[in-house]
Amino acid sequence: MSQTQSNKKNNSRQKSPLLDTAKVLIIRLPCNPIFPIGPIYLADHLHKCFPSLSQKILDLAALPVIDVERVLISNIKNFKPTLLVFSWRDIQIYAPVDGRGGNPLQYSFEAFYARNPLKRLRGALGGFNLMKSHYGELWRNEGLIKKGLKQAKIHNKDARALIGGGAVSVFYEQLGKTLPKGTIISIGEGEPLLEKILKEEAIDNERCFVIGESPRPGLIHEQPNSAPKTACNYSYIASIWPQLNWYLEGGDFYIGVQTKRGCPHNCCYCVYTVVEGKQVRVNPIEEVINEIKQLYNLGIRNFWFTDAQFIPARKYIEDAKSLLKAIHKEKMSDLKWAAYIRADNLDAELAELMVLTGMSYFEIGITSGSQELVRKMRMGYNLRTVLDNCRLLANAGFKDHVSVNYSFNVIDERVDTIRQTIAYHRELEKIFGSNKVEPAIFFIGLQPHTHLEQYGFDKGLIKPGYNPMSMMPWTARKLLWNPEPMGKTFGRICLEAFDIAPNNFGRTVMDLLERDYGIASLDEALRSPLEGRPAMAKAVR
Repeated sequence: MSQTQSNKKNNSRQKSPLLDTAKVLIIRLPCNPIFPIGPIYLADHLHKCFPSLSQKILDLAALPVIDVERVLISNIKNFKPTLLVFSWRDIQIYAPVDGRGGNPLQYSFEAFYARNPLKRLRGALGGFNLMKSHYGELWRNEGLIKKGLKQAKIHNKDARALIGGGAVSVFYEQLGKTLPKGTIISIGEGEPLLEKILKEEAIDNERCFVIGESPRPGLIHEQPNSAPKTACNYSYIASIWPQLNWYLEGGDFYIGVQTKRGCPHNCCYCVYTVVEGKQVRVNPIEEVINEIKQLYNLGIRNFWFTDAQFIPARKYIEDAKSLLKAIHKEKMSDLKWAAYIRADNLDAELAELMVLTGMSYFEIGITSGSQELVRKMRMGYNLRTVLDNCRLLANAGFKDHVSVNYSFNVIDERVDTIRQTIAYHRELEKIFGSNKVEPAIFFIGLQPHTHLEQYGFDKGLIKPGYNPMSMMPWTARKLLWNPEPMGKTFGRICLEAFDIAPNNFGRTVMDLLERDYGIASLDEALRSPLEGRPAMAKAVR
C-alpha cells in the first residue's frame, strides 16, 4: 500500500471528541544522543492516523543537562499538551566504555578484584560516582515526568502521561512503583496503544498498564499486534521537531532506518524477543526506499538499519537481497550503511550485494567462540557457518570494520572454552585482517524477563525479589554477570588490559588470555559435545 493510499484509509478512521482538542508532546528523556528513531516513528504514525492532530517532538538528549527542566517546562507552557509521551531509552549502565561519569566495567573490576589497595580505593570511589550518576539520572527523569505532568495539568486538568521506550519495557515493574498514579506505561511498540488512547477506546488488551493498578502477569511476554510501517514523512517531522537539523548537520551520526521488527531467537540474555516479539514483520521495500531517499536528499549518507537483526533468519535472506537491489537501483553510490547481522544468514549473492551497496561496518554478537557455549546460551547458530559466510564477505571485497561482541563467562565458561574463543577470533582476524576486527568485550548486565535471569535463580546466584535497577555494590556485583569460578580470572585479565592499553581494551584482553591459557585448535572450537549441552535446558523449562 502506498503512503497516499495509507493516508486516505487512515483519514476515514473514526474520530473521537478528544481528537478535536488533543495536543501530543513527545519527549525523549536525556540519554546518549543517538538518533531518536522511536519517537520519530511514533509521531509519524499518529500523523498518518490523525492528520489534523497537533504534535511536537522535544529531544532533551540534544540539550545540555542543565537546561532540560527549564526547556521542558517552557515547551509545555507554550504548547499546552493534553498528552505527554515520554521516551526513556537507558537505565542499566554496565558497559566496557566510558560514559555516565566513568567506565563502569573498570571501576567495578578494580573494586572487586584489584590486589593493590590503592586501585581498590580508586575503583570504590569511581563506583560511588557512578552510583551517584545512576541514581541521579533515575531521580532526574522521574522528576521530569512528574513536573512535566504537573505543569500540563495547569493548562489541561485532564492531561495524561504515557511512558515507553527500551528502558521502560524492561524495567516496567520497578518503574511502576515510583511514577505518578494514572500514568500509562507502554511495553514494546506504542503505536496501537496511542491510537486507542486518542480515540478514547479501551486499552485493556494492549501491552500496557496504568500505574496504581497491577500489571498483568507475564505482560512482557505478550506478542505485539502491529502492522508493517510505511515510510516516515520527514517533511512533517521537520515541521514538528526543530532539533532535526542538529542531527542532520553534524555529519557524524548514523541515521536510523527500520526495515523490520521482531526477532525469532531465544538468546539467553537478550530482551529483544520479548520487547519486539518473536514474529518478524518486514516493512515494504518501496516504503523503506522512500524513507532512505528522503534522508539522502537531506544530505544524509550514513545509515544504520535499526532492526534487532538485519537478517534474523535464513528465510529473510531474499527480503534483504530485494532491499539491497532496490538501494543499488537508486544509484546512491556514496551511501554507507551498517547493521547488526547474524552472519550465519548469508549467501554469496547477498554478500556481494552488501559490499556493492556500501556496507561500511557491521556488528556480530557471537558471544563466544566455543560452539558448546553458543548452544548452551541458546544462540541458535553454527560457528562454522559464520566463518564460511565471513569468508564470502571478504571474497566479495568487504574491507571495512567488523565489531565482534564477546560476552565472557555467561554460562559454564572454563579454560578450555576460553582457548576455543581465542582460536575462533584468530580465524576471524585471518579472514578480515587483524586491524579490521575489533573484539568488543562485554560482561552481561543481567536483565529481568530473560532466560539468564531464570538460570541465575536456579543456580542460587540471585534471589527472587532482587532489584534489577539497583547499583548497590552487593547487587551490582551480581548484575554485572561474572560469576565464579572464572570471575576472578576475568577480573585479573581485564584489569591488566586497562593498565596496558585502555584504548585498545578488547584486543589486549584477547592477547592476555592467549598468553596465559594458550589457544585451542579451530576444530575443537567448532565442536559441541552432546554431554556439554544440558545446562540451559535444565535451567529453563
